[in-house]
Amino acid sequence: MRKIITLAIAIGCLNTSLAFAGPKVEFKTNVGSFVVELDADKAPKTSANFLNYVKSGFYNGTIFHRVIDGFMIQGGGFTAELSQKPTDAPVPSEAQNGLKNLTYTIAMARTSDPDSATAQFFINVKDNQGLDYPNAMGNGYTVFGKVISGTQTIDTIRRIPTMITPVPKMGRMSDVPTKTVLIESASILK
Repeated sequence: MRKIITLAIAIGCLNTSLAFAGPKVEFKTNVGSFVVELDADKAPKTSANFLNYVKSGFYNGTIFHRVIDGFMIQGGGFTAELSQKPTDAPVPSEAQNGLKNLTYTIAMARTSDPDSATAQFFINVKDNQGLDYPNAMGNGYTVFGKVISGTQTIDTIRRIPTMITPVPKMGRMSDVPTKTVLIESASILK
C-alpha cells in the first residue's frame, strides 16, 4: 500500500511539473526577483500576447500599481508616475482552459469585458475560486502560468501598505502601494 501511495504522489508531481513545462519569464523588481512559467498549451493566445510584451521591453519600468493582501497583486500597465502605457489590441479570454486562480498563479487583468485583457496581469496571493470560470458573472479570469521561484518577493509585495492616490487623467486610484514596486526588467529565460 505504501508503495502505491508513493507512486501516486510521484506521478502527481510529474504531471504537475509537465502541465506547466512552458516558457519562463524572470521579473526583476526593486524588492526582489521572481520567475513565472507559462502554460502555452492551455493558454496559447494569452501566453503569446504576454511574451510579446516581454520581448518588446514593455514591462520594464512599469510598477505593481494595485496590491490587495489576501487577494492579489496587479501590475504591468502603469509607469512609476501612474501614467497608463498604451497597449496592443486585447486578446480573447481563455478562462475556460481548466486552470484555476490558485495561490501564486498568474492571470490576465481585464475590464468587465472578458475579451479585454491587454498587458496588465495579476498574481494571486491566495486561492481565488471566485475568479475561476465560470464565476458569478458567467466568465472568469484567464490563468496562464504560475510563479515557480521567488514567492518571497510576491509575499513582500503583498504586505506593502497601500493608499488612495490621484492619478493623471483618471481621478483617483485605490490600493496603490505606499512604496513604489518597480519592475526593473522582465526577460525570457533560455
